[in-house]
Amino acid sequence: MAELSHLGEAGDVRMVDVGGKPLSRRRAVARGAVRMAPETAQRLRELPKGDALVTAQLAGIMAAKRTSELIPLCHPLPLSHIEVSVEVGGDEVEITATAETTAQTGVEMEALTAVTVAALTVYDMAKAIDKEMSISDVTLVEKTKEPA
Repeated sequence: MAELSHLGEAGDVRMVDVGGKPLSRRRAVARGAVRMAPETAQRLRELPKGDALVTAQLAGIMAAKRTSELIPLCHPLPLSHIEVSVEVGGDEVEITATAETTAQTGVEMEALTAVTVAALTVYDMAKAIDKEMSISDVTLVEKTKEPA
């Protein structure tokens, strides 16, 4: 089993030193869902353009750009692309985020942060009509690295 990368030999917390690593083009895709009553999903589907779902999409994009301010040991990364999609299903809103950068470290935390904040935004927008919603299945589904 690999060691925890953010702990020193004495167990002290540290930021990983990536200074000696070459630049690589990196991409990460994360996904998550907000589970809800079918009636809540229907109401979200019926909203006009510029609605709660667009707000959630923008919140996810903004969050990805601020990940290093939210997660203490994350490196600030120059994101070259972030895309957040929000799709309403029968009893859930599925959120997918893709983050890309050319850097010395991965971009999975940015993709996961985008999904999580977008899900929290959907939850916030619909909590008045559905007290049983839950955020679930936030996971990294893809991570790639290519030479720069």
